[in-house]
Amino acid sequence: MLDRLRIVLIGTSHPGNIGAVARAMHNMGLSDLALVAPRCEVIHQESISRASGADHLLHSAARHATLEDAVADCTLTVGASARSRTLPWPMVSPRELAERLPSECQPPASRVALVFGREDSGLTNAELQRCNAHIHIPTNADFSSLNLAAAVQVVAYECRLAWLSTHTATEPSTLHEDTLASHADLERYFEHLERTLVAIEFHDPAKPRQLMARLRRLYLRARPEQIELNILRGILTATEKQTARRQVTQDTSSTHD
Repeated sequence: MLDRLRIVLIGTSHPGNIGAVARAMHNMGLSDLALVAPRCEVIHQESISRASGADHLLHSAARHATLEDAVADCTLTVGASARSRTLPWPMVSPRELAERLPSECQPPASRVALVFGREDSGLTNAELQRCNAHIHIPTNADFSSLNLAAAVQVVAYECRLAWLSTHTATEPSTLHEDTLASHADLERYFEHLERTLVAIEFHDPAKPRQLMARLRRLYLRARPEQIELNILRGILTATEKQTARRQVTQDTSSTHD
């Protein structure tokens, strides 16, 4: 289970924080680290020092330009946030997330991404809207700011507890008999959906009123399987074909007139 967990850091600005995160991960048995557009030198004296023996994770960390690239193969993406700033999103505590992991990590192709934002501003609304759920650490309301590595440590600790309580089980979970749709496939679906909604004049990109954000929330909450997403894409393709046929018929009628 732990080898299915990926820690994703976006826009980290201090090498020491990346090193401390590597140490926290290695403490809890996690090894998959992905860095999105880091704003500092990753392999640095400070990061190696703070890693305290876990610097191999710094050298093996994958680097990506965007969050989409970092989680493209993941079936569950969870973003760390105090609150969603524009639209309510499914919110879980570290313990609630950990309780879900045994079933989430059972299918052969499953992978879970735990996403942490910038030290100074966290995750953007656009990044949060690309997550299936948001994780909130219930800190003291009067002093809620956590160091990046401390936040990763809390979440990784809960994940390890869940692993320790279930790793001896002999019966695999059958919650998901089919493979869940990956983040990349969901993003392609959202692009297809928006294009189709514009074509049938249901959606005006100039006046979105959070339509696509709400649809994202719906589908990301539903966690569709790959075969279900294929059906949805098929419906969109059929809709596009019918729309094109009607347009041709209207154009032909106008020409005859």
